[in-house]
Amino acid sequence: MKTHLLLFLAVLCLLAPAASHAAGFQPHFPELADGSRQYASFPIPAEKYPPVEGGLWDILRSRVETDPFNLAATIIFALAILHTFAAGYFSKLAHKYEEQHDEQLRKRGLRDHEHPDGVPEVSFLGTIFHFLGEVEAVFGLWVIVLAGAAIYFHSWLDFELYVSHDRVFVEPIFVVIIMAIAASRPVLRIAENLMSRAAALGGRTPAAWWLSVLIIAPLLGSLITEPAAMTIGALLLAKKFYRFSPPPRLAYATLGLLFVNISIGGTLTNFAAPPVLMVASAWEWSTSFMIQHFGWKALTSILLSCALYHLMFRKELARMTAAVDADGDGVADIGWGERETPIPPWITAVHLGFLLWTVYTSHFPVLFVGGFLFFLAFIIATRHHQNEISLRSPILVGFFLAALVIHGGCQSWWIGPVIRSLSEDVLMLAATVLTAFNDNAAITYLAAQVEGISDGAKYAVVAGAVTGGGLTVIANAPNPAGQSILSRFFKDGISPLGLFLGALAPTIIAYLCFFFLPSGH
Repeated sequence: MKTHLLLFLAVLCLLAPAASHAAGFQPHFPELADGSRQYASFPIPAEKYPPVEGGLWDILRSRVETDPFNLAATIIFALAILHTFAAGYFSKLAHKYEEQHDEQLRKRGLRDHEHPDGVPEVSFLGTIFHFLGEVEAVFGLWVIVLAGAAIYFHSWLDFELYVSHDRVFVEPIFVVIIMAIAASRPVLRIAENLMSRAAALGGRTPAAWWLSVLIIAPLLGSLITEPAAMTIGALLLAKKFYRFSPPPRLAYATLGLLFVNISIGGTLTNFAAPPVLMVASAWEWSTSFMIQHFGWKALTSILLSCALYHLMFRKELARMTAAVDADGDGVADIGWGERETPIPPWITAVHLGFLLWTVYTSHFPVLFVGGFLFFLAFIIATRHHQNEISLRSPILVGFFLAALVIHGGCQSWWIGPVIRSLSEDVLMLAATVLTAFNDNAAITYLAAQVEGISDGAKYAVVAGAVTGGGLTVIANAPNPAGQSILSRFFKDGISPLGLFLGALAPTIIAYLCFFFLPSGH
């Protein structure tokens, strides 16, 4: 319950800034072209920069000269990305210092003044390096550096207004709650039963479950949103596949395939994928439009990528199946959390109701946070049918996304001009590459602000954004959820390079499908 209280207080802190508009602060940019207001003096809105004659480099140089904070913010963001590549090294240092500390405690023994039931001394240095090696915490740590730069180039008040007034944290809060509900035992069991029917065609072997989850879970993302689909898919892969210790190459290929399929699998509707949601209203894209122009191509890509990886790793998958047949599937060792006892249908129906309520009210945090508090009460009232709701992973993912919102808002000075400078022929490739270094929803949001963008350019930027959504953990909002759930199956954590290589082939397949397959009419 302490964790639940902390979550509630954290959510209140994120929602509270809306009430501070009455504090007397005046917007620094009161009238922008889209009708919005900006309270902080940074980042400078695109329309407020002086006009520049010349190419892309001239525009970027002029914007740095206008506000040097632009360059500082991007350098800090780049360093944060590089930090994610070094996370494994920091984790190794953490283990090293913790082992040295434990050895010192064993040599020292229990002192007379220490209580037998007391908490042993913690390695402060080991804990610090553990935090530095926590990928979900990396961008949050670098927000501190960004704050220092913002104060230096502007002021503390500007940074306060930027975070409290100009940034919107609805998506991080939504992801925290949808992850918690999607990971509940009744929701997970109904998804497992659905995919079990497909896995039965292959004898419910690890290979059959692998194929079933990687095809069906991404498509569910178009209905229950991509973060929920990622949570369900990652949890089922952990239970039905990863616990049988696949070889590293297959483990990374599966992770990359999951990330890419989830990123494109939400494009069958106009509300489930964050990069689509950012433009659907502005560009008047309906669900019918999404199916005709994106959905069926995404389904084709998912099937082709799964078939390719199944063919490439057929020997490894066969060895896993043989090992399970020889040693058993570990059912006897399954803990209480994975018990197979039936759940009353009415409890499952209530959980699905909470899930649908959260999706339906996803733009109104007061409503879905309130619903989540009722959900926690329902969990307590039916706890003999429930598993404990762990909020550690959802909160870490929410922290990651909130930090990305803060960093990403300072990158528009260069992403916007890059998008405007490209022709339709190369825009899709550029959007795919840019997505690897910034959340794909930010890419499409900036594209939606470009006046007079052609229909072909609109398609190219969204297709590229969803295509590149699996290349890195920051490329798509649901990716941190998958990484948080599955990182325990990777020695020293998930390697960014390993993820990139695992996602490369399905990314290329998705790119070819979106680029060459014709759109419906």
